[in-house]
Amino acid sequence: MKVIATDKAPGAIGPYSQGYEVNGVIYTSGQIPVDPATGNIPEGITAQAEQSCKNVAAILEAAGSSMEKVIKTTCFLADMGDFASFNEAYAKYFVSKPARSCVAVKELPKGVLCEIEAIALK
Repeated sequence: MKVIATDKAPGAIGPYSQGYEVNGVIYTSGQIPVDPATGNIPEGITAQAEQSCKNVAAILEAAGSSMEKVIKTTCFLADMGDFASFNEAYAKYFVSKPARSCVAVKELPKGVLCEIEAIALK
């Protein structure tokens, strides 16, 4: 078991790790759309979805994996009305079309519009 950590993705805002590798499988924590360089959150679902994807990609890269090796994602939306726009941005990053769950939740940390977690092979 190995903890994954990188400064190319936002640091944890609670008592958890950015990710773990266990037996060649990478598990990322949910990534909200915080720019790790500035701490800023972009406006709008498209920009937020893209930043969340970039954050997932940074953790996978730090673990020696990639977006192409993702086998499952779980996506959380603050508003299911953003589903189509979220999918459009998401599809640019998860081109391998991993298995996915996508649900609307009442609220997300820092008032963001989306959060993405992933499971990938190393």
